[in-house]
Amino acid sequence: MTQSKIFFSNKDTTINNYVTSGRAAVEQEILGLEAVREALDDRFVRAVECIAKCTGKVIVTGMGKSGHVARKIAATMASTGTPAHFVHPAEASHGDLGMITDTDVVMMLSNSGETPELEDMLGYCKRFGIPIIALVRRKESMLVQAADVPIVLPDIPEASPTGAPTTSTIMMMAYGDAMAMALLERRGFTKDDFKTFHPGGKLGKGLLKVKDLMHTGAALPLVKSHELMKDVLVTMTAKSFGCAGVINGKGELAGVITDGDLRRHAESGLLERKAEEVMNATPKYLEPGKLAVEAVHIMNTKKITSLFVVEDKKPIGILHIHDCLRAGVA
Repeated sequence: MTQSKIFFSNKDTTINNYVTSGRAAVEQEILGLEAVREALDDRFVRAVECIAKCTGKVIVTGMGKSGHVARKIAATMASTGTPAHFVHPAEASHGDLGMITDTDVVMMLSNSGETPELEDMLGYCKRFGIPIIALVRRKESMLVQAADVPIVLPDIPEASPTGAPTTSTIMMMAYGDAMAMALLERRGFTKDDFKTFHPGGKLGKGLLKVKDLMHTGAALPLVKSHELMKDVLVTMTAKSFGCAGVINGKGELAGVITDGDLRRHAESGLLERKAEEVMNATPKYLEPGKLAVEAVHIMNTKKITSLFVVEDKKPIGILHIHDCLRAGVA
């Protein structure tokens, strides 16, 4: 069987044409984004307030490419503190209308504003007094006339010469993101809240705090400053962190003894010396509220494997690099 091959008569020219076309598309979409930025007006405010006052959910819907964008907007809102989910308009006509209640707000996306699959949902919302936010491209359309908060996107041409949805979908997505961020700010949604909604994702892992992973209580390898090193070695061996925290008479962290410190003092009558004579009096440590990724950075930079966690100068925990790696923090 003969394998077909594609040959370019002028490879460099072809590649340049690809890049030129790609950049032209991106530039056109940038124009759309800039237009959306300038179009955030009183209707944007009305839409955000409508959702903020909602006691139920935001139902986001659309067909085709608008439907794909609607799914993304619903997902972004849901992960940033605004209860939301996507309902397919065609499925809504076959029973999923029951998922929408009179405490909800419905956000409909449509390029033309005349999407026939939205009509049943539109009628349902009108029947039960459910607020409708419409995000469309055409000012003169069924959806604009029916919506409580009609939002017409700027008339920026598509990046595609065939008119395929490109610029319009980017504009819809940006508008949805803008709404989600405005709602996030209004609700005072924090990084801790975001972590709660993303416990298994990379973002959630990146927001884990030292206090979420540290060892506490009897697991801590702590010794008193006047203890002899022969007893310190017993504690270090039993606790298996490769170090010991040295506390003073007030219970404060005065220093840390590591395997490296043992090697450095190996020939100086180590076992009969006191912990305070061997310890590093300027140890690295963290507060419990710091992010675990910060701990990893310090351990990697300082080439150490453990960090004590200190609150009010007193050691309350210890974090090992393996704890971070097991939790997916790297």
